[in-house]
Amino acid sequence: MKKYGTNELRNVVFIGHTGSGKTSLVEAMLFLTGRTERLCRVDNGSSVMDFEPEELKRNSSLSTAINHCIWMKQKINIIDTPGDPNFGFDALSGLQVADGAVLVIDAVDGVKTQTEKLSGFAAELGRPMLVFISKMDRERANYKQVLEEIKQILGLRPILLTYPLGEAENFRGVVDLTRMKALEYADAASGKYTEKDVSSELADEAKEFRFKLVEDAAESDDALMEKYLEEEELSAEEIFEGLKKGVGQRAFIPVICGSSINLMGIQPLLDMIVKMLPSPAETLPARGSIPSDGEAERKPDPSEPFSALVFKTIADPYTGRLTLMRVYSGTINADSTVYNVNKGVRERVGQLLQIEGKGQQSTESADAGEIVAVAKLKETLTGDTLADEKAPISYQGVIPPVGTMAYAIAPRSKGDEDKVSASLQRLMEEDPTLCLRREEQTKEFILSCMGQVHVQVTREKLARKFGVQVDLKAPKIPYKETIKAKASAQGKYKRQTGGRGQYGDTWLEIEPLPRGTGFEFVDKIVGGAIPRQYIPAVEKGVVEAMAGGVLAGFPMTDIRVTLYDGSFHDVDSSEMAFKIAGSMGFKKACQSAKMILLEPIMNMEIVVPEDNMGDIMGDLNSRRGRIMGMDQRGKQQIIKAQAPLAEILEYSADLTSKTSGRGSFTVEFSHYEEVPAMQAEKIIQANKVEQGEN
Repeated sequence: MKKYGTNELRNVVFIGHTGSGKTSLVEAMLFLTGRTERLCRVDNGSSVMDFEPEELKRNSSLSTAINHCIWMKQKINIIDTPGDPNFGFDALSGLQVADGAVLVIDAVDGVKTQTEKLSGFAAELGRPMLVFISKMDRERANYKQVLEEIKQILGLRPILLTYPLGEAENFRGVVDLTRMKALEYADAASGKYTEKDVSSELADEAKEFRFKLVEDAAESDDALMEKYLEEEELSAEEIFEGLKKGVGQRAFIPVICGSSINLMGIQPLLDMIVKMLPSPAETLPARGSIPSDGEAERKPDPSEPFSALVFKTIADPYTGRLTLMRVYSGTINADSTVYNVNKGVRERVGQLLQIEGKGQQSTESADAGEIVAVAKLKETLTGDTLADEKAPISYQGVIPPVGTMAYAIAPRSKGDEDKVSASLQRLMEEDPTLCLRREEQTKEFILSCMGQVHVQVTREKLARKFGVQVDLKAPKIPYKETIKAKASAQGKYKRQTGGRGQYGDTWLEIEPLPRGTGFEFVDKIVGGAIPRQYIPAVEKGVVEAMAGGVLAGFPMTDIRVTLYDGSFHDVDSSEMAFKIAGSMGFKKACQSAKMILLEPIMNMEIVVPEDNMGDIMGDLNSRRGRIMGMDQRGKQQIIKAQAPLAEILEYSADLTSKTSGRGSFTVEFSHYEEVPAMQAEKIIQANKVEQGEN
């Protein structure tokens, strides 16, 4: 295939909420540019971008897909991202490696929560952006309402490049305001249109929008503004020059509209991507750091030392690992060796691949600005930087968010534990937001995910890709036991059978320690009341008794145990006897030490719109939560709180419901606290029942 230079590329990420029509728009672009022979569709399973079975089942993108098309002799690298917040990491990674973005907004549903979040992320990264208002041919499509929401909710300044000819069932084309021409499309989804003068009934409105467009273009450049103020007509080239400059500065956001299914308004979008979004050669140098030597940068130039950031990994049980990267500087060649700066290892590059949806095509080399893939790299994962070993540089990838929903995961078939763990490790390579850990106390494997859909998709992939069926359930809460008062007791073990007997006698004092201290054993034996060789056995007996709990079978903590007296028998005493005596004495002392149950308390940071504050705070109170503080981040309110883990196992779904998907939260362990008496009694009884059943 033809190789395109750095200045002939456009790296464009398509973002928007689920169902806004991103993938359908990409399919329309691929068809109109001749990349596909027919218009592929998401709803009938023929999409070349949504091809995983889990995506076909849901008619929705669940992972980033890559493709490209050629328009006006420029290569547009397409990064199609999921709109579901469960898979938001892919959208953020796509935004990081793109040079421009197309925000797709449904003309019927308008701006939704994820639209707002993704628009905010694009702004944080300073990405030039276009807006495409999709589904203009749908019932209840409302172009003007969406424009108002772009202003009011997203806080953006829209500038119209196309204007709809009709709406809903009457939608028949667009007015191209850059040329003041009406593009009327044929009834069939052919993409063919007739170019006409703007009709008299739309002429005044179109002229008003055209005037605003030219004015905004002039404001972006001092020389153009001076010419414009002198009442000189700006040429088409000067208008596009001003518009491109304004888009690059995010002074305004160009808006285009159309219908992907009926191939209306797609050509103007392709035009504007080429004319208004920057090539990699027009972007700022990529900033990173040199190991042990501070900050550095690389210009988007093939003559610079090679460097690239890995933004996605695809794990396939048959073809192995596929590593997708954005080349920021220099050139990478097939059959070469590169250096993984993060891991400090060399990687052998075999074939270089251009990803084309579910297909791929080999290429000999890739210059700065390109997006390519390499198969079967051994050490490299998402977020790693590959570079020239003689000129290493490291780029910061997107940090994966911490999962907010946790499940205990277990194989459906006995003996498959290792297979489940190995399979999940492979999935975690391509999805860093998955996290698997073992809870030592409960002996459960805990899988953390971003939400319910994420859990379901992970389960389906385990079955399809690796043949592993798993069961998921709410994880057990790692409760602990402790004491609140001092107590002493004798632990005496005496058994006489035929021959040698068993004898061990201990006196123990137990007392509470500050929360989080753990366990302390104090030896105060004097005068040889217990021989030195038996004292470690006493401690071992106490430790084993603490592990099994006394109150409800949960491990015990924050206790000091002092061994202060005892006795022994010259013949019958043994390590085993003193171990049992120590355990007996400890359990007996606990009965008089005011035992209590402890539960894990979590730190929470909850981000919600201001109008949801009251509901969320009330809900936290009902979960035995404590508000620790509040802050503001833009239009969002941040609530810092603490709550028991037992009360927030299903908080992710509840928060989504209460905020209509506009809230998010993070959670981490803080400390242990005493469980209120009423809840403690229920937990103790439930645990006794469970132990009885087992």
